[in-house]
Amino acid sequence: MKLEAASTSSAIEGWIAERAQQVDDCLKNLLPGDDIDPAPLHAAIRWASVGAGKRVRACMVYAAAHACHVGPDANLQKALNLAACAVELVHAYSLIHDDLPCMDDDSMRRGKPSTHVEFGEAMALLAGDAMQPLAFEWLSEMPIAPALVVQAVHTLAVAIGSQGMAGGQAVDLLSTGQKLDEQMLAQMHAKKTGSLLAACAQIGAIIVGAGSSQRESLRAYSNAIGLAFQVVDDVLDATAPSEQLGKTAGKDAAADKATYVSLFGIDGATALVTELHQQACEAILTFGKRGEHLRGLADFIVQRAY
Repeated sequence: MKLEAASTSSAIEGWIAERAQQVDDCLKNLLPGDDIDPAPLHAAIRWASVGAGKRVRACMVYAAAHACHVGPDANLQKALNLAACAVELVHAYSLIHDDLPCMDDDSMRRGKPSTHVEFGEAMALLAGDAMQPLAFEWLSEMPIAPALVVQAVHTLAVAIGSQGMAGGQAVDLLSTGQKLDEQMLAQMHAKKTGSLLAACAQIGAIIVGAGSSQRESLRAYSNAIGLAFQVVDDVLDATAPSEQLGKTAGKDAAADKATYVSLFGIDGATALVTELHQQACEAILTFGKRGEHLRGLADFIVQRAY
């Protein structure tokens, strides 16, 4: 099955690659070096966060800001870079913890050994613990109005707490081996995966001072594409080889986890991806041409399943 409504062009792929390099360069400058004590801890942090991943969450920050703001500004660009690095650091910390033996117990991440395999469980746990506050440190240093900094910090905090990413992961663990209906599965993934993606869009909008109507459009967009992201992950776990995923394939079925593939099958899950992609694109029509990067990201996210 092919997705006719979306085509990942070389233009958006190039833009994503440029933003990924931009974030990687910023991370290298922001993170403590491997030679700074405690060196093993900093080495583990850099292992997990530098030079890997597609940087979809960082791209969401940049794309949302682009949709809501016209004109260059050095302070805004610095703020966006700090925010993009912050959300990627949070994402990387969550992957470290997800891979631990007490969680998903995966030995490979982003095409290389998981952090706990390379540095030991204790150091991996501490790396994740250190990365989360560091992300908020970076947000607090954004050169924008203090009220906007507070909004951004609050948005990320809520997105990754017990009512967001961490809560979704808890529900995922508690529901292993159980049958979830579509509503329960959607609620779980809205927290586990969608909440951080939605926060990225909102933070990009906050930084550039977007209005309430723009933020609402972004909320509808990110809710749809955030769920699509998870459905695509479910499809890929069931269909793609480990080499393509950069992590162990088939883990969901082996662990008897509730997924969109187990609920609807491959065809049903891919049909849902198409529907969610359409919803996301309709939500950002109001941005016109300035929504081009958001549309491109939506295409990029869903095309992974086909």
